[in-house]
Amino acid sequence: MKDFVTALALAAAIEGMLYSLLPGTMQRMNAQVALLPVPALRVAGLATAVLGVGAVWFIRRIGT
Repeated sequence: MKDFVTALALAAAIEGMLYSLLPGTMQRMNAQVALLPVPALRVAGLATAVLGVGAVWFIRRIGT
């Protein structure tokens, strides 16, 4: 659970840095994402989640 909360905090920190350093770019990107169809967002979200879990598994496996 500690690792999960740490990962969420890191994601929030990275997102915060992006919004503070590149606010216009982030606004344009959010506007483009809002135009995507829901099924495309679901597929992209699922693919990202699977890749993220796979990356964590791989990193943990290499570290042992």
